[in-house]
Amino acid sequence: MNARVHRLAERRFAPWKNGGGQTAEILCSPPGAGFDSFDWRISTARVDASGPFSAFAGVTRILTVVEGGAMVLRFANGREERLAPGSAPLRFDGGLACEAELEGAGLLDLNLMVRHPLTCETRVAGAADNARPGERARVLFALEPLPGLGLARHDLLEMTPGAALPGGRVPQNGLLLLVAGPPA
Repeated sequence: MNARVHRLAERRFAPWKNGGGQTAEILCSPPGAGFDSFDWRISTARVDASGPFSAFAGVTRILTVVEGGAMVLRFANGREERLAPGSAPLRFDGGLACEAELEGAGLLDLNLMVRHPLTCETRVAGAADNARPGERARVLFALEPLPGLGLARHDLLEMTPGAALPGGRVPQNGLLLLVAGPPA
């Protein structure tokens, strides 16, 4: 299996698309694509203040709070969701206007974004790990150190699409992120 580790220590944060926070891109396809031209993108973001999220028309987003405080997301369609460390990943339409309200301390989140017609999934590692039809990307994000895989906290392991975890390990402290092509 081909695998590449993307270390937390290597990340550089830059302003959000709307300038209201900071993000650190981890992986993007195609490499070097901008906010308006990526097919899929994985990043972390620091949210230190309440305010609007950037809009990404035609993009599905899955957001997971990985450390820090909690926030409430309020969407233009009336939907409201509270996210905190340990909450399930939240899937939403990236083109829908969204306001974030922090409940105290700032936080760090993990974002998986895919442009239609691609599909995506984020789940706790160890769940059913079957390859998805048309799978294009498979990565493991370490919520805590995973020494058996050589991962420190918040490192990301980029794997060959459809590949099983090295040595058949089923880490309990990781998130599996998947990107696939359009349904057949």
